Amino acid sequence: MAPSEYSLRLQKGIVGGFAPPTPDAIYTITRPKDHADINIAGGERPTGTPSLQEFAPKSIPHSDAVTLIDELHGILKDLPTEQPPGSEDIYGLNTSIAWGSDDLEWFNGGPAGCGGGESSVKATAQQKEKFKRAVEIVEHLVKKDK
Repeated sequence: MAPSEYSLRLQKGIVGGFAPPTPDAIYTITRPKDHADINIAGGERPTGTPSLQEFAPKSIPHSDAVTLIDELHGILKDLPTEQPPGSEDIYGLNTSIAWGSDDLEWFNGGPAGCGGGESSVKATAQQKEKFKRAVEIVEHLVKKDK
């Protein structure tokens, strides 16, 4: 079961090289302590444009999302991250998730994306599928209406 207070961030576009990556999308989902709603904000970069275009922040009842949040929390608890952080996109989706709560601090991709070499940790095919499902959950929540 997911904690009552959490914050997560998904970024599409984490693979860089000489220069930091240019994100295609950034979404944040937060649930402040003892709140009945989760807050969703973010932006996407349309193809060929230089910057993210933010969408209007929204809130949805946590009760409408609790099953998905519980699933996401459980998935992330079981997944490895690259070592050292930011070294390699071990899931191959050019996407990072950062989760923060009292019981779990998890992030892949490093603060400035990936591109710092090879990771000593590799994801299995099953772990890649689980991470893909985690991304799907976040995208579903971002698109969800009240």
